[in-house]
Amino acid sequence: MELKTIEILLDKYFEAETSTAEENVLKAYFSSAGVAPHLEQYRPMFGYFAGEATQKFEKTVPLKTKRRKVAWLSAAAGFVLLSGLIALLNRQPEPSGALGTYDDPEVAFRETQKALNMLSSNVNVGVAGMGYLHEYEKTKDKVFKDHHNQKSKSKKK
Repeated sequence: MELKTIEILLDKYFEAETSTAEENVLKAYFSSAGVAPHLEQYRPMFGYFAGEATQKFEKTVPLKTKRRKVAWLSAAAGFVLLSGLIALLNRQPEPSGALGTYDDPEVAFRETQKALNMLSSNVNVGVAGMGYLHEYEKTKDKVFKDHHNQKSKSKKK
């Protein structure tokens, strides 16, 4: 191969403009015995790439599933359902014949306020519970992220 062609291909290679075929030409040139003395410094690089190309990754990679999100969603739905059931069971029995209607608007307003306050307190309990879940997720992510980083650092040593 002509030395000028190899130098042009090297320039293109370092500018990330070479094709796979051109890179193969460079690998073949640097694995041969007739490398020009001023290009000898690139031989280990192309030799390294050729050696690394033959290696295969044989470990299994665990895939993250979306089942965790479904589990949290079902837990949250169960919590809301349970809160509604408790609110329903804690409700005071109505006097017979009342049928939930009021003649006096002020009494209707007070009763509506009581019902909305009871609903609000149950919703607030659910929102507070979701806050705990959010904090748990953040803490869990930090712990596993730190654990992963420590493993990476120990492997580098």
